[in-house]
Amino acid sequence: MQRLTILLSLLFLLSTSTTFTRGHNITHILGKQPSFSTFNHYLTLTHLAGEINSRTTITVCAVDNAAMSELLSKHPSIATIKNILSLHVLLDYFGTKKLHQIREGTALAATMFQATGSAPGSTGFVNITDVKGGKVAFGPEDNEGNLDVFYVKSLEEIPYNISVIQISKVLPSDVAAAPTPEPSAMNITDIMSAHGCKVFADTLIANPEASKTYQDNIDGGLTVFCPLDDPFKAFFPKFKNLTASGKVSFLEFFGVPIYQSLAMLKSNNGIMNTLATDGEKKFDFTVQNDGEDVTLKTRSITAKIVGTLIDEQPLAIYTIDKVLLPKELFKAAPTPAPAPAPEKEVADAPKSSKHKKPSSDVVPSDSPADSPDGDLADQTADDNASVTLYGGRLVAMVLSLCSGLLLL
Repeated sequence: MQRLTILLSLLFLLSTSTTFTRGHNITHILGKQPSFSTFNHYLTLTHLAGEINSRTTITVCAVDNAAMSELLSKHPSIATIKNILSLHVLLDYFGTKKLHQIREGTALAATMFQATGSAPGSTGFVNITDVKGGKVAFGPEDNEGNLDVFYVKSLEEIPYNISVIQISKVLPSDVAAAPTPEPSAMNITDIMSAHGCKVFADTLIANPEASKTYQDNIDGGLTVFCPLDDPFKAFFPKFKNLTASGKVSFLEFFGVPIYQSLAMLKSNNGIMNTLATDGEKKFDFTVQNDGEDVTLKTRSITAKIVGTLIDEQPLAIYTIDKVLLPKELFKAAPTPAPAPAPEKEVADAPKSSKHKKPSSDVVPSDSPADSPDGDLADQTADDNASVTLYGGRLVAMVLSLCSGLLLL
């Protein structure tokens, strides 16, 4: 019996060591529920979906299409809809069991609306009360104590990561539903000029076509990655040598036509299109995070986000420490071949099995380029190999111990 107990303990250790925690995707969760398609659509349109996916220990209070139709009949702006829906995202986990076992019958939950700083006082909190008859009621703190929204059912629960529940109607809140000022009134070049990006801002102002593209995209969502003054000054002679259309595309390359908070950038790594993207002219770059650092990569340059100038839906402006170079505009001459070694040394030296072909997209030597990024992929491969090797050793160790115990 003792041997069996040890064996089972080892097998449990093996099973738990190979368990991985998976993130959640609110869009996929609600995508399985057609009656919540409108709510799901506006989570995406307001970019709340990305914020929800970047957090853990969270509850989404969804409403069905009929309830959303009633909200949309009042024709609120996208910014107002975001405020209202963010009130439906609780920054704590409330599954069915917890809702019916609330200590002392009442709980006060902070929401994503409160976290934005747009909710004065306690107006961004939601009161949850377990009322008579097994019902659970919800009400915002600015609703004068009225609790007329009720829990309907659970849609999906991943304890204690995310709970998606249905409530009977949209949570009423005068503060969240208040009209918000139009974001297009913001002067993005003034914001950039006042925080270390004056050279880029002045260059954008001097180019009416590119400047108009930026301004036209603010209402629908805009993220700008603004090079700091020193690197842009060093690059400016090359900018002046571009054609008129090249200058427009280059300036538009630093804008992305969607709102991306820093949390979203950290969680949504990958290729990102820009204001300059047009069909075959991709004008894109890759977003990649390393811990708390977020980098933007083209084939020749890696720039890091070093500051946040503004991050208020639908506009975000970040500063970067280098000038990104789109491959569509900056082609380099091939790297010169190295001089041949003496014939005798070649005969004595071991032959290389592979020769790396020089890239045609590397910027000229007088451009602000980084060292090659190939080591990053190698490092990732090494890390993956380490995990695999560790897992393999653990499995082998456990199996060997099990065999030894059975032979005793």
